[in-house]
Amino acid sequence: MICNLNQMSFQEYGVIHPERGPEARRSKDLPNTQFLSLTQGPVQVYYTRSDTWICCRDGATVLSVSLDNRHYAHYYLDKPVYVKPGVYFCLSPFLGESTAEFSASMSPSQEGQRDPVKNLSVRHNFQVDAIYTFFYQEKEQGFFFPGESHPMAELTYVDQGTLHSVADGQDLRLEQGDLVLYAPDQWHMQYADIGVAPRFISISFDVSGPGLSPVYNRKFKVPPTVTPLLERMCREQESPDDFSNDMLLHLLSMALLELLRSDAAPAAKVETARTVHSENEIIRRAQQYITANIRSKLSVPMVAKNVDVSPSYLTALFRKNMQISPGEYIRRMKLQESKQMIRENNMSFTDIAAALHYSTVHHFSRQFKEKFGITPTEYARSVRG
Repeated sequence: MICNLNQMSFQEYGVIHPERGPEARRSKDLPNTQFLSLTQGPVQVYYTRSDTWICCRDGATVLSVSLDNRHYAHYYLDKPVYVKPGVYFCLSPFLGESTAEFSASMSPSQEGQRDPVKNLSVRHNFQVDAIYTFFYQEKEQGFFFPGESHPMAELTYVDQGTLHSVADGQDLRLEQGDLVLYAPDQWHMQYADIGVAPRFISISFDVSGPGLSPVYNRKFKVPPTVTPLLERMCREQESPDDFSNDMLLHLLSMALLELLRSDAAPAAKVETARTVHSENEIIRRAQQYITANIRSKLSVPMVAKNVDVSPSYLTALFRKNMQISPGEYIRRMKLQESKQMIRENNMSFTDIAAALHYSTVHHFSRQFKEKFGITPTEYARSVRG
């Protein structure tokens, strides 16, 4: 970035020529004056051997200065300067072409050329390129989302209640004000405890730049600077205008940058990274097998065999990382699948119970009401109008 040319910022390299008073109007009477026509391309490097007066005569000029000929500071040359001896400097046009002048009692020596300075303007290092979905979710008590993966990153922020976030075999319990980010193509699921009806924001998006890998699949207590940004995003979506989409992209970029800069610590992990990865991979494979075969007759030994572990070890992993047994996980998944089958409205309750391998339709109805607080018949009425 081009710096402002003032005495404080420039003191390491020289002094600013006065802009007012007699000194400002006094013409320079130094020998060895050179006029330079500056164009885009390689720039000449000079080394000052005495106080050197430099100014821009026409156009806009950038003065680059260095003490070691490697690390340069760049200044917009909008006023004359005296550069002290022992400083390397280059002159280049800000845009297009310009003309500059320098004078000194001892002419600066020429020290070769260097490539023109690039990226003098401030540009994005990180930004949100696209937002695909922005939902404010109001879920029923004990809801259960069986899981998905997609090529976009995703943010979940809990506004009310509590929510379980499961990814890579790790179950994070998110409370009000907590946030989690899922990486692109990372399989994840969400569910609520019995009797809890959470409300949360979910956003899927793409980013460019360094990426968000340091903060994926971690629980964050949202910094106070982020909450107003998410609230502003909700208001923009509720009352959109011609600039709302740009504001949403900008606000999400700011929220993620604040998160990246925050000092929020990851959840404590006792196990080594290798052990955690191995356990998470077993649970992930088990979850995906259950999802793919949810309308089959499933058992814990069957799932354990498919992922090459013993039933007791699989049970221990589920209880440790997800706080439920694999048998309970299967039951929840089947009940969630039954809701989808009821919404499709092409099977009777008896057929649904049989398809999901319940012993009787009464057994199915009893478990459905225990889980969701209403009977299958009441649920069917609510979704079919």
